[in-house]
Amino acid sequence: MASWAALSPSIVEYFEGEDSYRCGYCKNESGSRSNGMWAHSMTVQDYQDLIDRGWRRSGKYVYKPVMNQTCCPQYTIRCRPLQFQPSKSHKKVLKKMLKFLAKGEISKGNYEDDPMEPTMEDTVAGDFGLINKLDIQCDLKTLSGDLTESFDSEEKKKGKSPKKGESNEFIQSQDIEEKLGSGEPSHPVKMPMAPKPGKGADLSKPPCRKAKEIRKERKRLKLMQQNPAGEPEGFQAQGEPPSLFPPKANKSNQPKSLEDLIFESLPENASHKLEVRLVPVSFEDPEFKSSFSRSFSLYVKYQMAIHQDPPDECGKTEFTRFLCSSPLEAENPPNGPDCGYGSFHQQYWLDGRIIAVGVIDILPYCVSSVYLYYDPDYSFLSLGVYSALREIAFTRQLHQKTSQLSYYYMGFYIHSCPKMKYKGQYRPSDLLCPETYVWVPIEQCLPSLENSKYCRFNQDPEAVDEGRSKDPDRLQVFYKKAIMPYGVYKKQQKDPGEEAAVLQYARLVGQTCSERMLLFRN
Repeated sequence: MASWAALSPSIVEYFEGEDSYRCGYCKNESGSRSNGMWAHSMTVQDYQDLIDRGWRRSGKYVYKPVMNQTCCPQYTIRCRPLQFQPSKSHKKVLKKMLKFLAKGEISKGNYEDDPMEPTMEDTVAGDFGLINKLDIQCDLKTLSGDLTESFDSEEKKKGKSPKKGESNEFIQSQDIEEKLGSGEPSHPVKMPMAPKPGKGADLSKPPCRKAKEIRKERKRLKLMQQNPAGEPEGFQAQGEPPSLFPPKANKSNQPKSLEDLIFESLPENASHKLEVRLVPVSFEDPEFKSSFSRSFSLYVKYQMAIHQDPPDECGKTEFTRFLCSSPLEAENPPNGPDCGYGSFHQQYWLDGRIIAVGVIDILPYCVSSVYLYYDPDYSFLSLGVYSALREIAFTRQLHQKTSQLSYYYMGFYIHSCPKMKYKGQYRPSDLLCPETYVWVPIEQCLPSLENSKYCRFNQDPEAVDEGRSKDPDRLQVFYKKAIMPYGVYKKQQKDPGEEAAVLQYARLVGQTCSERMLLFRN
């Protein structure tokens, strides 16, 4: 049997019950509800499986909205980058960046007439991952007295071994003790409101059609009349997914790909130089360590200017806990991407200084956006939209080496908050059904969401959650430095509330994760 230390299992501490806190969208003082757990450590596969069940992380705190009770239901949304084509407004942002880099031109245009383009004020709560900020207020002590005592008392009981017949179910693990003793809290966490939504474009209005577009449409119809057998040359058949790298033949008739727009060549005498660096979130990484002070200074500037946070609320402790502390264990399997899996900072360096940092998780099947902070002096570059497009392109790049990595997770889509609807404009995209955990194209979900905040997207009334907890006794528990199945653990417990908490946890994480992750019980 392989040792648990070698397997490096996820270790989580579940907080029973449901947290209520102020909603940052509708301002309800206690309307936002979620379940949560503290992840002492987590494998990338476990986190992938959890976000595919509606979970999301903020630092090491992992939470799941109570969808049928929370005031503003938050649906997990993912984009399909392999079929993604930039919209007109996306192209505007990319061209604006190229003009700035090439000639130093600063565009001060107003984008309010374009519903695909949120204004920069909207990035306060609009940019990917930003709405997921739950600035956890908890003391970063070592372990609580109870947890420390559980280890100390075991050390004193030398020579005491498990009962006969249970030896295979009790496994000592020094590795687990090290993870639990790494200075993380072992008590419930408070979750205040999410950031304030800013002013955004009116997404309820249809986009205006310009004369140029109308002329193109007339020309297209004319060509179709001349060639009734099929589509005219140069037009793609409806429903056919666009190629990731369009063929060179007839390239003049093909729309530019996302990569063409991002990596368009600049003149030798370009005014500015932009470099994007991927840095692992680890103080053992020299590049992360050397850029930490500059990255932190940018974070403070951003929080104070955009969120109006006082200096004492955006200190180094908050920054480290929220954006530099990740439960994800870095993994570098031979069939994975060259950069490996785990948490990263994607740093945007302009002329030798950091102007934006996108915090992302690279997981087995996706790139998951966590947060973005940027220099407010460069708001004119629409860095929220620009970084999202770069992350979509980055996902496509990783897919070339790791074929199963083919999605871009954008956090939560909140249909009941008008200013958060723009995430649905990155098409094609899917929403996660909150009951059966299957992905449904967003176009199929929108009519239902217009009628009700909370919706089951799966149209099959017979469908159930296939990954649900079917055998809770197989759930893995870490108790008094021993790993055991819940079936063994519950025989030692007399508190009736304990069973309710464990079963709630099992229902929320599903059978697969409940058997792989270790649920710490004190």
